[in-house]
Formats: sequence, C-alpha cells, structure tokens
Amino acid sequence: MTHYRTLIDGHIAAWVNALPKGGLYAPMAYLMDLPAKRVRPALVILGCELFGGRAENVLDEALGIELFHNFTLMHDDIMDAAPLRRGKPTVHEKWNVNTAILSGDALLVKAYQLMAKRADVARIFSKHALEVCEGQQLDMDFEQRSDVTTVDYTEMIRLKTAVLLACSLRVGAAIAGANTEDSDRIGAFGEHTGLAFQLRDDLLDAFGDTAKTGKQQGGDLRAGKKTFLLIHGLELSAANKRNELHEELAKPVDERDVPRMLLALEELGVHKEAERAIQAEDRKAAEALEAIGVPEDRKAPLLALSAQLMARSY
Repeated sequence: MTHYRTLIDGHIAAWVNALPKGGLYAPMAYLMDLPAKRVRPALVILGCELFGGRAENVLDEALGIELFHNFTLMHDDIMDAAPLRRGKPTVHEKWNVNTAILSGDALLVKAYQLMAKRADVARIFSKHALEVCEGQQLDMDFEQRSDVTTVDYTEMIRLKTAVLLACSLRVGAAIAGANTEDSDRIGAFGEHTGLAFQLRDDLLDAFGDTAKTGKQQGGDLRAGKKTFLLIHGLELSAANKRNELHEELAKPVDERDVPRMLLALEELGVHKEAERAIQAEDRKAAEALEAIGVPEDRKAPLLALSAQLMARSY
C-alpha cells in the first residue's frame, strides 16, 4: 500500500498548497493535514486497477472522496461536541462552530467539483453521499429511541460507514469501464468490508487495549451509545433475566461501572457474537470479490487491505 499512499498524499499535499489563504480555507488545510489512513482514496485506486485501469487516472476522484469524508468528519465533530480529532483539536474547537460549518460546506463543494467531471461518477457519488447523510440522521435518531434492534443498527452503519467504501470502489471501477454486474459485486465487497470494519471498531472500543486504541476502554458503553454490543447485550439480558446493563445505564454517565458492563457482555456471549458477525461480513465480502472475473493477482491488494482492516487492534 506504500505506493498508493505516496500517490494519494502527494496529490492531497498539492491540493492543500493550492488553496487560497484565509479563514474559509485554513480549516480545510488543517484537517487534511492531520494523520489519516486514507483507506477510501486507496479504494478508488484499487477499484480502478482491479478492472485494468491506471492509478494516475483516478487521483482527482480519490481526492474528491477523501474531501467528502473529511467534510463529514468536520460536521460530525460539531454534532458530537468532540474536542479532539486524531489527537488534535477539532476544527470547531480550534476556530469556532460557525467557521467549521461554513468551511465544511465549502469542502463539500470542493469534493463535488472533483467528482462532477464524469456523469456516471457524479451519479454514483451523489447516491452514496446522500446515503451517508441518511445514516448520520439515523445515528442521531437512535439516541432518542429505546427500541433499536441489531437489524436497525446494521442498516445505520451500512449507510453511515459502509456505503462510502462501496462508493469509492464503484467510482474507480466506473472509470476503468467495469460493467454493471461487476460494479454491483465490487460495491458489495465494499459494503460488507465496511460493515465488518465498523463492527470491529465497536469491539475494539469495548474490549481493545487502551494502550493501542488510545481511547478509554468502554467509552461507548459508558456513554450508553447504541452499538451492536449494547443493543445485543440488552436483548440477551432480557431473554436471560439479567439486569446489570439496565442498572448501570440508569446511573449518571460518570458513575457507570464499565468493568461490570463488560463482564456482563462477556458472560452473555456478546463478545463472541460480535466476532461471528464480523467474520460473516468478511466472508460475504470475499465471496463478492471472488465472483468478479478478473485475474486473481489484481484482487490481491484488495484482499490484503481487507485482511489488514480485520486484523487491526486500534
């Protein structure tokens, strides 16, 4: 992945250096300069190369996807009142909320300028970009609901997280000339990989090593955030007449006993259920990729990236 990372980082750096100076653009440059994995732009390139295209032909679209992703981060941080992003102050903390809203809006416009060069790419991007917004709205709606199921949650993370991975791959595939059937298959690979990625994220938040994740263990649990683990834990608690999770959630946030909640999840088998769900999504992704009729060596980078995401510990 080093080759792709070099291409992407170089293109991003050139874009940042070309930005006008001033209040509207400084937050864009700041956010784009923060450390990042660049998974989505890499998927644009990999989707293109899978079908015989060249990385150099999709760098603008890869950049456009990354700009859109950072637009969502800028606005999500406002909605979450998050003080830090990748260990640095969030844009609204470093500047102010109004600046972050406006700069985020302008970042979205910049993304569309790059994605609108081809009608087919613009259609793919617009469809999935709107779905990301739908997913964010569902996530906010869930905060006010007590009847969220694991099916509801899976659909929310599909929209909020997974569809942008599918979009990245579909955009690269479209530019390389992939047919409709293969576009659907590579999109399915992206969605199932994205679902596995988010479920892994939930698992790491709860059970990951704080020294590796850099986050307080069980932060989502303490906050009562409706993740797969908490939703399924509450479902199994009701079925098994156990009250630990309900008792802890009834307390003020800063008084919740997270180790007790984690122990309950372990004893209810939620940890293992989450691992099984991750493996199931990973298998579906592999099956979708396997169905694409291109030389196997072209699939190797996608399989390697998928394996890397599944094996991560932070």
